[in-house]
Amino acid sequence: MYLKLFIVYFFYLNLGIAQEKNLSLEKQELLYHTRRNDIKKIDSTLKSKNKESLQLYAKAKLSFIKKGEIDKNVLEKVFDRITQNEEEDKLLFSLIQGDHFLNNNIKEDSLFYKNYEQVLSKALKKKDSFFICESLKRINLILFKNGENRSLFKHYNSLYKQYAYDNNEKAYALYYNLGYNMQIKERERPSTILERKKFDSLFFLTKVAKNEILEAESYQLLGVKYWGFDHDYDKALENYEKAEKIYKKLNHQFAQIKLFGIYVNKAAVYIKKEEPHEALNNLYKTTSITLPTQNHKDYINLYDFMAKAHITLKNKDSALYYMDKKSSMTNEVNTMLQAKTLNDLNIKYQTLEKEKRIVQLLNTNLKTEASRIRNRNFLIGSISILIVGFIIALLIYKNTRRKQRIAEQEKQIEIQKTEKLLKDQELTAIDAMISGQEKERQRLANELHDNLGSTLATVKLHFQHLTKNRNNSKIENLEELYAKTDHLLEEAYQKVRTIAHEKNSGVMANQGLLPAIKKFAKKASNGDALQIVVQDYGLEERLDNALEISIFRMIQELITNIIKHANATEVHISLTNHDSLLNIIIEDNGKGFDTKVISQKDGMGLRTIEKRIEHLEGTFEIDSTIGKGTNIIINIPI
Repeated sequence: MYLKLFIVYFFYLNLGIAQEKNLSLEKQELLYHTRRNDIKKIDSTLKSKNKESLQLYAKAKLSFIKKGEIDKNVLEKVFDRITQNEEEDKLLFSLIQGDHFLNNNIKEDSLFYKNYEQVLSKALKKKDSFFICESLKRINLILFKNGENRSLFKHYNSLYKQYAYDNNEKAYALYYNLGYNMQIKERERPSTILERKKFDSLFFLTKVAKNEILEAESYQLLGVKYWGFDHDYDKALENYEKAEKIYKKLNHQFAQIKLFGIYVNKAAVYIKKEEPHEALNNLYKTTSITLPTQNHKDYINLYDFMAKAHITLKNKDSALYYMDKKSSMTNEVNTMLQAKTLNDLNIKYQTLEKEKRIVQLLNTNLKTEASRIRNRNFLIGSISILIVGFIIALLIYKNTRRKQRIAEQEKQIEIQKTEKLLKDQELTAIDAMISGQEKERQRLANELHDNLGSTLATVKLHFQHLTKNRNNSKIENLEELYAKTDHLLEEAYQKVRTIAHEKNSGVMANQGLLPAIKKFAKKASNGDALQIVVQDYGLEERLDNALEISIFRMIQELITNIIKHANATEVHISLTNHDSLLNIIIEDNGKGFDTKVISQKDGMGLRTIEKRIEHLEGTFEIDSTIGKGTNIIINIPI
């Protein structure tokens, strides 16, 4: 429970301001400083000439940072001008209104949430990056404080990441994501390594964005992680002290509120370390900080830790004193909530009574008026109904006839489109098959030319020499020449057999598809550099020879692609024959690729393989993630 309270605490009222790309350069400078909570720069920029709505927006943020609440004069002007015609002003004022409602815990009808939702809806239609990020920043904060609706937070946080247009906005989106996940995982152990890398990214972004408050809050959040999840209390204190140093340097009300939370955080760590004196030293530091009146929960939390520290020191009187203060504050909060609930019910009751009296008065007047005009309108109404009914019937008839004609035309168009699509698919499949065959013929021609051509040329030279000198008794090495020629002929014969064997790779022989794939996998494996494992199920019987050859060629091509491009060390080939369907899965742990960008290549590329599988009435799927390998799934009916 306390961990969740701490996480919520330092998110409270974290309303940074973003920069809108569509505003003028003058406005951009002012907004740039407000979203980084830079008081000096906001003050200096406000002195220059700016539009009134923008000045009010910056003054609202400035007064909040300095005083912990929005200045009343600013609020009065905002509420007076909220209905101005200029859309940009309305959106700026809606954000200020929402901040005021949220800051003062005005939850009736969720006014603050409505303000932010309205701004977001209009900003998305206009694709206005400034207002999109500002509204999403606040909605992320609200959902974090609620801490329940995980799917809704995930939606809005993803939307925020999508529209975050600079390092400052990216930092806020990541900050809320980390804090929310820690709150959700209060009962689950979070991934320390993964989240620590995310924190490194967060600190990098805050430093580049020069947002000191967000940097301090990030250190505080990391401290909570070390305290609540990792139980590394020294590192928790180290990060709390980094945040404390920044807050003390800033020296304004907003930083003081944050500093209050730091002292309570540190006290919690010292209590865990069984160092109650240090815990009390930090808790007593909070007495110099005055929180806004609505921060009752923070004082309840403070008194609770005071009591715990004194209990550890066996100071019974002090422990009872702070337990009593905690109880009194809790009762006060409950009383306030009950009073507010009763007041809301009373207002609603009075409103209903007023509405009831108004309705009764209106009913009396309406009955008198209705009686007077009823007879006059009866005849006019009857005639009008007849005329309107005839016109409607005529229009419905014409409309029905027109829809029938359109439906028939659309049906003919769909039939023509379907026929054209089938023809195009058939032509594409034929082209792919021809292209693959052409590549295979070219490969065979190259094999014959490179491997067999030179051998036969040498044999031809030997025979010519033997023919010219067969009757010449002076030739001493004639027998040796015959033996060499015979050896070359044997070599040529073996090469022809090898080419024929490689063409079918054992699939057309008695061994079948599975032994051929295993033999190919064994040859392609290369020690520790590449291991190819073949698994099978239900392939005891042979398939059609042409189908086996086609399947083998496709697997051969896919493994070749993996060797050439994937830099993989492990490949798994799975073949399963189930219910007259051959399922082939090829997995590798290579570098992967973007499946949306598959290059069109001549011959048996991925597109060609896909077309050949379609020709076999099968399916072809690729699932690849960059850096995590590729899965290829093929299903072919047999």
